[in-house]
Amino acid sequence: MSARVTWLGHSTVGVELDGAVIVTDPVLRRRVAHLLRNASVTPPPRPDAVLISHLHYDHLDLPSIARIGRNVRLVVPRGARRYLRGFTTIEEVAPGTTLDVGGVRVDVVDAVHDGRRWPVGKRIPALGYVLRGSRSVYFAGDTDLFDGMAAFAPVDVALIPVSGWGPKVGPGHLDPRGAAEALTLLRPSIAVPIHWGTYGVGLRGVRGDRTPAEQFAREAADLAPEVEVRILAEGGSLELDM
Repeated sequence: MSARVTWLGHSTVGVELDGAVIVTDPVLRRRVAHLLRNASVTPPPRPDAVLISHLHYDHLDLPSIARIGRNVRLVVPRGARRYLRGFTTIEEVAPGTTLDVGGVRVDVVDAVHDGRRWPVGKRIPALGYVLRGSRSVYFAGDTDLFDGMAAFAPVDVALIPVSGWGPKVGPGHLDPRGAAEALTLLRPSIAVPIHWGTYGVGLRGVRGDRTPAEQFAREAADLAPEVEVRILAEGGSLELDM
């Protein structure tokens, strides 16, 4: 069996694990609302499931999902179905739910983040996911630091947000220091920073600024030196030794 993690930018990650293909928060377009990136992204191979962490436009992008397929298996927070008209295979889940995706166990877990669809959306919780097969992968979505992360430990790989699309992040997000603190709870073997350097406002959206990821690596070396930090380029992959 093979295991590979491919970062496609922002919070979009393709995870190939034990023959299953899972994609997180696919946002593939050059422009999403007021946010820009260098270029649009070729959709990944058709996955067995798409996992959506929450309903913000930079995580739930309907045109991007449609490029993958309107009948793709969509796993979304409870209450999100109303925003997904035209998609045929939708599973609403909540923390504590466990799914099988191509033989991989997917545990739905908490996240601390306001996950509603702005500006007037109904309050809908944000989620994280832990994929468990021959290897384990934690996808945080967007979240603040919380003690309950320790319940997910240990994991082989933590896909951890370290920044955002503006000059700073607010409540419900991790900055480089907070993401490093999360490693002390999650106890991963490898951490891959996500949610950095992809989208921004105006010209800031095309710089590919590595500063947040590199700062996270320094903070992790201080707080969790036993964790290997792997900074991937957009489209870059991490092969997991079996």
